[in-house]
Amino acid sequence: MINLKELEVWFVTGSQHLYGEETLNQVAQHSEQIASALNTSKEIPVKVVFKPTVKTTEEIYSICQDANIAKNCIGLITWMHTFSPGKMWINGLKILQKPMLHLHTQFNRDIPWETMDMDFMNLNQSAHGDREFGFIVSRMRIDRKVVVGHFEDEEAQREIGTWARATAGWHDWQGAKFARFGDNMRFVAVTEGDKVEAELKFGYSVNTYGIGDLVKVINATSAAAIDQLIEEYNDSYMMAESLLKGGAQFSSLKEAAKIEIGLRTFLQQGNFKGFTDTFEDLHGMAQLPGIAVQRLMAEGYGFAGEGDWKTAALVRAMKVMGSGLPGGNAFMEDYTYHFNKENPLVLGSHMLEVDPVLANRKPTCEIHPLGIGGKADPVRLVFNAGGGAALNASIVDMGNRFRLLVNTVEAVEIEHDLPKLPVARVLWKPLPDMKTGCAAWIYAGGAHHTCFSQNLTAEHLQDFAAIAGVECITIDADTKLNQLKNELKWNEAAYK
Repeated sequence: MINLKELEVWFVTGSQHLYGEETLNQVAQHSEQIASALNTSKEIPVKVVFKPTVKTTEEIYSICQDANIAKNCIGLITWMHTFSPGKMWINGLKILQKPMLHLHTQFNRDIPWETMDMDFMNLNQSAHGDREFGFIVSRMRIDRKVVVGHFEDEEAQREIGTWARATAGWHDWQGAKFARFGDNMRFVAVTEGDKVEAELKFGYSVNTYGIGDLVKVINATSAAAIDQLIEEYNDSYMMAESLLKGGAQFSSLKEAAKIEIGLRTFLQQGNFKGFTDTFEDLHGMAQLPGIAVQRLMAEGYGFAGEGDWKTAALVRAMKVMGSGLPGGNAFMEDYTYHFNKENPLVLGSHMLEVDPVLANRKPTCEIHPLGIGGKADPVRLVFNAGGGAALNASIVDMGNRFRLLVNTVEAVEIEHDLPKLPVARVLWKPLPDMKTGCAAWIYAGGAHHTCFSQNLTAEHLQDFAAIAGVECITIDADTKLNQLKNELKWNEAAYK
């Protein structure tokens, strides 16, 4: 569903006519080789497309204009091989609407001590040409990522790849549509937010659709389609005996399959990239959508429960950013704590809707009562997530701005049986430790809903926040609580 190789970043090199055609031809050749090396790097998930050297104000303006309207162009990588006077860039940068990365590199890795002459020096001026460009970008208060290092170095390529993934997530948000079935959970504060401001700031729209409209699509599902989907369930999961054909609750499985088909049809017809629902507003549905939501998330749709559209959008963006990487990104909720002094842990889960992309083995398909919602027992997938480096991310509306919070964590394999807990679950240790990590999250106003990621780093989310122009608070192994509280105070002043 998400193929990042369909997306492009343009490699744009700056120079000027001062040096003559021979030098400019060398600039073009070197730039094309660098673009080719980046394009074939395993660290960079998108296409890197070489563009001709820009040497005048008019050429720079034109390439920025072209980038703005190119459907598959998600950003620019800029590099000054020689000296490109900053004033030439002003008009182009004023109109540029795509994210930008400034690659501070040079074609040659080493100084050729025995042969270096002034022709070589005139050609290879990145060390100060990039500083001229850097000044004008900073003078114009344009946020961008700066990567320093030789273009063949794996670390530099990894940093470019991280930015490219963040840029892909941002690109996916532009014009995206998210459907709300019903309102948010009554009286809950953090799932509220300014949808108009979100569309202005983030580029995606959120609108409400009547549950009756969805039910109409669900009820139009054919018996043949339901039977075919149930075969897929049987092939993909370990089925509870009562859900097998002839079992006491097989009719509930058929209802769950009908809901999944109807939901998918509604989302496809409306070209939506994600959705929310709420257990308080599902009139006309026989059961809460459990397995349906889980499987739709696994296909790439963003989702969050109780009407939390901000988290649904974030889940979608993080799925795009993590596309092709081992592990998954999923709607999550900090549910309960293990306050053992020697081994404090957080158990993450949700009542039904945890994405099976996190599963460390084949999930089981089960049916159990649910104490809220007033509906029939819902079908859901039950599994444990694996261990390893991970993070939780949350977007909250602070009234005068949006804030993105990121907490790096260490996920832990669940060693205990949970025979009476019929939901998917994840176990983790917040960094830098339980006490500091939880307190920092609460001081920063982080939501109880998050996107849990097994394959993204804090750098991906920091790059994403910079592109979006929103505040980013990172809680990691280096966090000190007093410093974080000061950072929050400083940010409050900065965003006024």
